[in-house]
Amino acid sequence: MHLLNLGILAHVDAGKTSLTERLLHSAGVIDEIGSVDAGNTQTDSLALERQRGITIKSAVVSFALDDVTVNLIDTPGHPDFIAEVERVLGVLDGAVLVVSAVEGVQPQTRVLMRTLQRLRIPTLVFVNKIDRRGARPDAVLRAISRRLTAAVVPMGTTDAPGTRDARFVPGLAPSALDVLADHDDELLRAYVEDTVSCDCLRSALADQTRQALVHPVYAGSALTGAGVDALTGGIRELLPAAGGDPDGPVSGTVFKVERGPAGEKVAYARMFSGTLRIRDRVPFGEARAEGRVTAISVFDRGTDVRDDLVAAGRIARLWGLADIRIGDAIGEPRKAYGHFFAPPTLETVVVPGDGTDRRALHRALTRLAEQDPLIGLRHDEVRQETFVSLYGEVQKEVIQATLAEEFGLDVTFRETTPLCVERPVGSGEAVEFNKKDGNPFLATVGLRVDPAPAGSGVEFRLEVELGSMPYAFFKAVEDTVRETLGQGLHGWQVPDCTVTMTHSGYSPRQSHAHQGFDKSMSSTGYDFRGLTPLVLMEALRRAGTRVHEPMHRFRVEAPTDTLAALLPVLARLRAVPQTTRTRGASCLLEGSVPAAHVHELEQQLPGLTRGEGELESAFDHYAPAPRGTAPERRRTDLNPLNRKEYLLNLTRRVGN
Repeated sequence: MHLLNLGILAHVDAGKTSLTERLLHSAGVIDEIGSVDAGNTQTDSLALERQRGITIKSAVVSFALDDVTVNLIDTPGHPDFIAEVERVLGVLDGAVLVVSAVEGVQPQTRVLMRTLQRLRIPTLVFVNKIDRRGARPDAVLRAISRRLTAAVVPMGTTDAPGTRDARFVPGLAPSALDVLADHDDELLRAYVEDTVSCDCLRSALADQTRQALVHPVYAGSALTGAGVDALTGGIRELLPAAGGDPDGPVSGTVFKVERGPAGEKVAYARMFSGTLRIRDRVPFGEARAEGRVTAISVFDRGTDVRDDLVAAGRIARLWGLADIRIGDAIGEPRKAYGHFFAPPTLETVVVPGDGTDRRALHRALTRLAEQDPLIGLRHDEVRQETFVSLYGEVQKEVIQATLAEEFGLDVTFRETTPLCVERPVGSGEAVEFNKKDGNPFLATVGLRVDPAPAGSGVEFRLEVELGSMPYAFFKAVEDTVRETLGQGLHGWQVPDCTVTMTHSGYSPRQSHAHQGFDKSMSSTGYDFRGLTPLVLMEALRRAGTRVHEPMHRFRVEAPTDTLAALLPVLARLRAVPQTTRTRGASCLLEGSVPAAHVHELEQQLPGLTRGEGELESAFDHYAPAPRGTAPERRRTDLNPLNRKEYLLNLTRRVGN
């Protein structure tokens, strides 16, 4: 028996959770198929998921297909929860992409397929809802070939679509040979010589599917079960087994973290190599902290069961790793766990209701951010406000409902604003010398700030001798530089620049005989951590910065006769169409639009296009905000831009 870790992905409402229920029922894991509308599905276990009828958190269930054990991961379909999908992709052996036979290829479908192809994850496509009125599986198949990938292999035909009697008739389409021959020279030669056998064709199909070169397409209905047997046959025969040496070094990746009934952390991990046992001590994370595994459960036939170990290829829940975080490598680090989707580009302020405990709210938000590392928290101690970054308005509603239902906390939110960044426009340099010219710190720090290419990050360099003072002081300066750049001159993060230390100096520790350490005459890390923000902000002020706003690339498909009404609205929203193409009665516009206006465009598009317009958008880049309109962000640090206020705030903090 071999293992397969399978992801179910789709645009929202395509029916992937219903397909998961059907697969579990067909495998004998559940006796009755749950309904999304009734709120009794196996994988949507959160009360909020059952109420809203959408998947919010990824869920893992297991079932057997003959000699294959499938760990199936149901993922969210709504774009606001794309971070959940991101974490799952890194642990998959294969995927099923679900497309509705009624709605067809949707914007999120395109985003998901592009990512699956980029990561070369073997993928089957399932055209669902062929029994629904308005189903058009043949047209959807053509749209898949045109809008997703041309490398599709239809695995059969559909009879009586749009009726309760709709069924899927398995059988390779004649076009399959053309698609497969494009990737196989021997098959192409046999094709030309007319010597291709059925076994040869099936073998080529399996081999190319496992290499993610082609994508078999099935059709059916999760509601009636039509076509599901053919799909399970494809899952069993065409997707690759989980690899990994159980006797090799321990190596795994954490893709989900939740809290147990007692508040303990539970990590969901995919093991790629080795065997992890209870009571093993393993390093994890970038800091390579160590923890002892106190309990393990593995997934088996629809549930998770306690076990003494988890071997390579399997997914398990792990207890005992208190400091574990999503994305952490367990044991031997694998390749870096990268981000496949853009980070959040929106931010809002959480407003506690009357009587809400602010400390309890902060703890609850910290726990939510812990489960979703792409949700960033920023706390303003002076105003006692917490900012949360997110993807969209639905995510905001879910956070609000989660705080109410799981933590009993009543909150509202301020208006959502875009998350901008700042970039230096020139070079700037500043220095302050030990206890001179108003410098109250026993430290000398000189820094120069230079621009750096977008995406390069913050680089810290030295133009002073490393041995000129204790290494701990250099480390204090570097760490403080990186922290301080979280808020630039206008309050936004400065993500890309080079900071060079040009001057250094310190007061040595007292070394006279029989004399103890005297803080008033000897430098400590506090001096360098306190002085660095003042020097860095002065250097940044001299360099100057420009606020850049997040821009989404957009793709709008709409009836051609609605273009006259659509273009003025795009102009008002500062959307810039870069290409416009007309295809018969429809037109396609592609360009860029500020992230701040995407939600408004989504709301207005149906009215402007008689409900026929389709919008696809995703973060693309940061662009300079129009001069005079650059937004300011309220500071949550001690404000090193105001020396008097900064020193006063620092004194108060130390006093506390």
